[in-house]
Amino acid sequence: MGAMLCIVLSNLGAAIGTHKCGIGVSSMGIKHPGGIIKNLIGVIMAGVLGIFGLIVAIILGSSVSQPTIDGETTYSEYNGWRDLCAGLCCGMTCLAAGWSTGVAGEHCIKATGIRAQVNAIKSKSSTEEGEEGDAAKLYIAGVTILSFAGALGLYGFIVSLILASSQGYSCNV
Repeated sequence: MGAMLCIVLSNLGAAIGTHKCGIGVSSMGIKHPGGIIKNLIGVIMAGVLGIFGLIVAIILGSSVSQPTIDGETTYSEYNGWRDLCAGLCCGMTCLAAGWSTGVAGEHCIKATGIRAQVNAIKSKSSTEEGEEGDAAKLYIAGVTILSFAGALGLYGFIVSLILASSQGYSCNV
């Protein structure tokens, strides 16, 4: 259950983040086509969240053990709760990180495109420096915001790895 929740919630967060950042890139691409490639950073950062969920789900799935030939259970209730908590920890934080990455990414990307368009109109210059202007500063601020938004998922990923690697208990029924 923990592995399933981890991968579903993490990929839901990645999908939300990709969707919202994609809207920003599409909108910005109309106004400032030259900035499309560098503004894909939000989409990439959102996609990483799904990878976090996949890694934790694989670790959790591989920790489940079958009963012995005698019918003794080696996967205790404690291990089940531990794995559920690890899956929820990674899944929920990646969902929150995906949402925040999407919202921040969409607005930062749109703002960068608008700023670059305004600067290009003001300067009437076709040089790269004239097109970018203050948009580069806005871009750096946006990437910083995206980094902190994605850090939530990284923190949950680390805690999930610590939980999943903690010593479990075997039960002899």
